[in-house]
Order: sequence, then structure tokens, then C-alpha cells
Amino acid sequence: MKVCFPVDVNQGLASQVFNHFGSAPEFIVVDVASGTFESVSNCDKIHEHGLCNPVAGLGEHQVDAIVVGGIGGGALHKLNVSGIRAFKASGGSIAENLELLKSGTLPEYLPGHTCGGHSNSNGCSH
Repeated sequence: MKVCFPVDVNQGLASQVFNHFGSAPEFIVVDVASGTFESVSNCDKIHEHGLCNPVAGLGEHQVDAIVVGGIGGGALHKLNVSGIRAFKASGGSIAENLELLKSGTLPEYLPGHTCGGHSNSNGCSH
């Protein structure tokens, strides 16, 4: 299983998980089986709010899941249609969230529990 973590600053597995998937400068993709990881530049980080194309952001990298602090409904839908599951980060580092994911304790994002924007009193789940 390959898991993508959006980050602001790459510090390997010590990196803090970023709060928004689409605007993260880069991603850390972890191969859970081997424990290896690689940094991937976000190919779609410059977009209008709500127009994120998360699959394009990953370029040619195939992942099974993402772990993020917050994600919009459109991005979640696009990921799910592509067979990618999204989980809510608990805060903290990639290593901490990876352990929670392995133990099955990270909640999965479902429609209706996503970011609704940051204006006009729309709430976010992060």
C-alpha cells in the first residue's frame, strides 16, 4: 500500500501533515510494506479554491490512500472515483499518522465531513 501525505516542508517521516491537500507544496509518498518514501512536487498547487485536481497533483505517482488535515468535497470525490481513500490526520508527524493508519484508528473522510471553504461561515473539519 502506498500512502500520500501532503507537507509544507519536507523533513522525511518527521514532516508535519499539511492541513489542505490541494495547496500543499509537496507530498511524501510512503510505501507501507517496505517503509521507503519519496518526495513528490505538487503538480497542481496553483489553482482556484474548489478546483483542485488531486490526481493531477500527484503526477504519475499511484497511491492507495492519502492522509491530510483537511480536504474539500470535490477533491475527495475525485480521489474516491480514482480508487483512492482519504483519512483525517490526527495532527503531528507523518510517522505518528502512519502508525495510527496501520492500527486502523484514523477516521476516513466521508462526504459531508469535508472543508466547505473559509468564508461566509463555511466550516472545515480541521
